[in-house]
Amino acid sequence: MSLNLPIRPRRNRKNAALRGFARETHLGPEHLVLPLFLHEGAENQEIGSMPGCFRLSLEGLLREVEGALKEGVGAFDLFPAITEGLKTSDGREAYNPAGLVPRAIRALKKEFPEALVITDVALDPYNSDGHDGLVRDGKILNDETVEILIMQALCHAEAGADVISPSDMMDGRIGAIRGGLDARGFTEVSLLSYCVKYASSFYNPFRDALDSSPKFGDKKTYQMDPSNAREALRELALDEAEGADIVMVKPAMPFLDIIRLVRENTALPVAAYQVSGEYAMLKAAALNGWLDERRTVLESLLGIRRAGADMIFTYFARQAARWLKDG
Repeated sequence: MSLNLPIRPRRNRKNAALRGFARETHLGPEHLVLPLFLHEGAENQEIGSMPGCFRLSLEGLLREVEGALKEGVGAFDLFPAITEGLKTSDGREAYNPAGLVPRAIRALKKEFPEALVITDVALDPYNSDGHDGLVRDGKILNDETVEILIMQALCHAEAGADVISPSDMMDGRIGAIRGGLDARGFTEVSLLSYCVKYASSFYNPFRDALDSSPKFGDKKTYQMDPSNAREALRELALDEAEGADIVMVKPAMPFLDIIRLVRENTALPVAAYQVSGEYAMLKAAALNGWLDERRTVLESLLGIRRAGADMIFTYFARQAARWLKDG
């Protein structure tokens, strides 16, 4: 039987050249950001729930960044695993100029000035309560936390950070941090806001990596309800008005619709974070032989790009860059 079809979409798929002409979304190493975990030890420590990821020593951090730069990944986000003795209820280690993150920033910018260094601003790695904000009588304090976040952001900016990335989800922190940075002359330091950060179940391996799980309760009073989409637009409008330069949606794969929603409602660059749980699921399935790691990882990253992300934070950044280079 021969169908009388004047329109046959398959004609544009019949060879590689035609498929290339019709391809709508491009994924390259330039779209990837590599999150990196740091610790005070002299040796790298593999993270059990994130195979292939490590808590890096400072020397290990430099070698990891060196390798990634050669592979085309130019942006790095730093997360510290703070020793238990330095965690306090006031999170004061967060703004210690001799702390782990400021030392790492200085070392990176000295050896690799071309690297884009992004730093996380939140109190959960430093807080003995494991929450992103200060705690009093079981309640997460907003305004008092923001005062500490300003000092943390200034500490990172003074060390040489290119981008400050508040992930805490306290109200008003973008405007307050922007004002604090500008008042000290750091007008060129960018703010990447975790604008739409959901109270997700996909963060657990990350918390294992930093030993930063809440000591009580959960984070639902400050992170967003996964049921909500319209609320994302409210957070977006506020962070834009307060001076964010880049906005993020986190996690990525369960919230592709939100990435698209944010993309359609802002002219700012949109970042998305393929979080630790997403990484762990893909890695575990690949290690068990259930999925082709290369194909599924690249497909997942392409889907995040197609949804509207300009930047993707992913633990697969180096692997993906190599695969993309190999075609």
